[in-house]
Amino acid sequence: MTRSRYRSPGVLISLLSILIVGVGPLEAQTRPHGNDGRGAPTAVAAGEESKVSEVNNWTVGIAGGFFEGTFIRFAVELGKALDDGQNLRVLPIVSYGGNENVNDLLYLKGVDMAITYVDTFELYKKSGEVRNIEQRINYISELLVGEFYLYARPEIKTLKDLEGKKVSLSTKGSSATTTAPIVFERLGVRPDFVYINNTIALEKMKTGEIAAIASTGGKPNDLFVKLKPEPGFHFLPIEYDPKLADYYVPCPLTHDDYPQLVPTGETVDTLCMQAVLAVYNFPQGSDRARRVGRFIDYYFDRFEKLKQPSFHPKWKDVNLAAKVAGWNRYWQAAQKLASTYGAASAPSEASASRDPPSREKRERGKIQGRQQ
Repeated sequence: MTRSRYRSPGVLISLLSILIVGVGPLEAQTRPHGNDGRGAPTAVAAGEESKVSEVNNWTVGIAGGFFEGTFIRFAVELGKALDDGQNLRVLPIVSYGGNENVNDLLYLKGVDMAITYVDTFELYKKSGEVRNIEQRINYISELLVGEFYLYARPEIKTLKDLEGKKVSLSTKGSSATTTAPIVFERLGVRPDFVYINNTIALEKMKTGEIAAIASTGGKPNDLFVKLKPEPGFHFLPIEYDPKLADYYVPCPLTHDDYPQLVPTGETVDTLCMQAVLAVYNFPQGSDRARRVGRFIDYYFDRFEKLKQPSFHPKWKDVNLAAKVAGWNRYWQAAQKLASTYGAASAPSEASASRDPPSREKRERGKIQGRQQ
């Protein structure tokens, strides 16, 4: 769970945005000193304390992910759908990725919620590095089922061809830094993992310095949608193995998903994993719980807006009532779920639980049926 010392220019910019948000409510603007040679007058010194309070009163921060990732798109779309001026402001935060988002949710000021994958959270729990993490981090709802991608050079035909070869997992902190080591270890392949921003890693693939990149994200994933095809470069298939069943399910990539990368009529087998909208377990009566509570009200009440065509298509698959195995639902989300559906008509969390393997297998079967 360590951070990388490598920082690309884009990530440095995002770090600045996080630090600005992370100063803490009102702190920078309300220090009592005036224009005494240590900087410009604060908002308080300028007589704008009420304005500072107004701006911060209903603001929440969501740790998303990298610029090109699916998580930051989901965070941005939450802001797009739920922002309501002074009544609610959602700040999407460009972060180091789903792995580091758990760390940010625990320790970084200004982060109220975060998007991460189930396998990441499970590794945090098993490591024992964070005490009582199940009580400290809860979830509001499930989110997308995201895909695991291996994009390889022409000479790499199978997973075993990556034995001893350099495979980039993007910058440390990304979800791929959790998922890829688990997958390769369980399938008995030992690549040489490196941690390089995807844009730079793709250039190094062209020169042969890197054999493949590993990435995660819900399709259509902007990284691959916008990728210019290179001769012979391809998605590497991953054959499903029962050793992966605790975190992953089989799912296909198709020509319809990535027309420029998957030939017509072909599919590429890969893995999928569940993402969640995580939240810190703020206690009742706290200011953070007050603001998160309003976010939850807007999230449930306006959820249908997220299914409109301008938003990511995977919003349509999200079931607000679905239970996420191994997680505790945040108390305000549980209350909102009950009040939204009513005691009589609400689907129970047990009955609403996802069965990802069955769902993905059905999807896969439909695609294969169309090809036959």
